[in-house]
Amino acid sequence: MISLAPLTNLPPLESERLLLRRLCMRDAADLYDYSRDPEVARHVLWSAHTSPAESRSYIRYMLRRYRLGEPSSWGIVLKSENRVVGTIGFMWIQEENASAEVGYSLSRSYWNQGIMTEALRLVLDFGFYKLKLNRIEAQHEVDNPASGAVMRKAGMAHEGILRQRLYNKGRFVDVALYAALRSEYVQ
Repeated sequence: MISLAPLTNLPPLESERLLLRRLCMRDAADLYDYSRDPEVARHVLWSAHTSPAESRSYIRYMLRRYRLGEPSSWGIVLKSENRVVGTIGFMWIQEENASAEVGYSLSRSYWNQGIMTEALRLVLDFGFYKLKLNRIEAQHEVDNPASGAVMRKAGMAHEGILRQRLYNKGRFVDVALYAALRSEYVQ
C-alpha cells in the first residue's frame, strides 16, 4: 500500500548537480526571475508572472500545501549557483489507485542541459521507493516536444495523445501522455 506520510514533511532530494527542496519566501526573487518569462509559461497552465507579488503568492500556496501534507512541488536548486531555477512536483496523487501526476517548469537559461531529466528521475525515485506508487504520469502539449524528450530520458513511456485535453492560453491543446510503472522502474 502506498504511504503519503513523506508528503507531510516533504524531504529534500539530491543528485550530483541538484537539490530539490521545499520552497520558502526567500526564493521569491529567483522564482520571479524565470516565471515572468512568457516562453517558460507558454506550455504550462499558469500565466507568466507580472510582478514579484505573484511569485510570493505561489510560494504561500506551496507553503499551505506543505503544511497540509498535500501533493506539492520542490524548488529545483542548481547547487553550483545556490538558486532556484525551476519547480517540479506532484500535481495530484490518487491513493486508491496508487498513482500520481508530475509537472515541472524550468528557467529558459537552463534548458537543454539535462537538469529537468535529472530532477524528474529524483521525483520518480521518491514516488516509487518512498511513496510506493504504482504509476506516475506526466503530460505535455504536443507542440512542446522537448518536454517529451525529458520524460523519455527519465524512463517514462509514451502512451498516447489526448486530443484537445486542456484549454490553455485561449485555445484547446492536444497533450501527449507519458507514464512510468513501478514494475518497470523498480529493480
